[in-house]
Amino acid sequence: MTILTETENGPLILSPEQVRELGEELEELRRRIVADLGERDREYIYSIIKAQRGFELAGRGLMYLGFLPPVWLAAVAALSVSKILDNMEIGHNVMHGQYDWMREPDLNSREFEWDTVCPADQWKHSHNYLHHTFTNIHGKDRDIGYGVLRMDDGQKWNPYYLGNPIYAFALMMLFEWGVMLHDAEADNIVKGKRSWSDLKPLVKGWWRKAGKQALKDYVIFPALTGPLALSTLAGNVTANLVRNVWAYSIIFCGHFPSGVQTFTEEETAEETKGEWYVRQMLGSANISGSRLFHIMSGNLSHQIEHHLFPDLPANRYPDIAPEVRALCEKYGLPYHTGPLHTQLLDVWRKIFVLALPPRWVKSEQAPGVIVVRQKTTTEVGAR
Repeated sequence: MTILTETENGPLILSPEQVRELGEELEELRRRIVADLGERDREYIYSIIKAQRGFELAGRGLMYLGFLPPVWLAAVAALSVSKILDNMEIGHNVMHGQYDWMREPDLNSREFEWDTVCPADQWKHSHNYLHHTFTNIHGKDRDIGYGVLRMDDGQKWNPYYLGNPIYAFALMMLFEWGVMLHDAEADNIVKGKRSWSDLKPLVKGWWRKAGKQALKDYVIFPALTGPLALSTLAGNVTANLVRNVWAYSIIFCGHFPSGVQTFTEEETAEETKGEWYVRQMLGSANISGSRLFHIMSGNLSHQIEHHLFPDLPANRYPDIAPEVRALCEKYGLPYHTGPLHTQLLDVWRKIFVLALPPRWVKSEQAPGVIVVRQKTTTEVGAR
């Protein structure tokens, strides 16, 4: 199908028929993958779990020889890989329900806990529900800036945002703690929209989960290495920092590069399934790389495919990515992708630019796509 354009460089226009047909093609793609799930996927996730446990055992064991600098570095590297795999390719994906079809307790999204300070139930509320349901909708998706940063022109500027780069760096270094505090909505507490009493159930979860994590990484395992306790403590802290920086970088590159679009509540009211799919495609970006890179990113390097099908096993995203890209080309939609260094530089440039008053910088606004809404037959801009 052809897409009409208002001007040579103007916004693309999708008709209700095109949106419906695109949605049907994506639904068919989903049905085909679901019907094919089986032993291949089972073997994949268990191979990742085996590798993760192997790296953790190696890292913990090497810490007993941590007085040798090369061995200490190897221990930190092994623990870092273990924590990255646990958080991104195992924890994130299992808690999305990607392996619930296997009906195995260790991979059940309702029971799984991961190696990080954020309680699983709180993460599933802020991420699985709020973010994936209301992706990039101002006022509903709190992942737009995480209540801390200005990451989009649609967020009204105020002097607080002059510290955008500083806040971003702090969030990167302490990412697991930022994820833990996400559901607290600290910005709404400051604005008086939420009371401190609302935090009581959250605090109980933090104390239980973060307490166990801190005890494990910063007390028990260091103590087990006796005279090397401080060396082990430093190694555990470093591994957590490496995991934090990596997770932050992958997630930000999947959500905030230039060209990724945001939306208003009015634009997305009473969405059809096809319109929801279009919003997911416009509100995400991929990162190109090797197979190993995709595994280490939890396949969140295929963020577009993940947002379309968050409950499909992530190891299937590389398979379906060419089909999704072909559909984008067919309907004239952008398919945002690029190598990690390009996406990361673009995100950090955006963080610095959006720290400044709008009158000082050129707008980040993208031409975008116009969806002709079926319910009103009027054009509603998707920025």
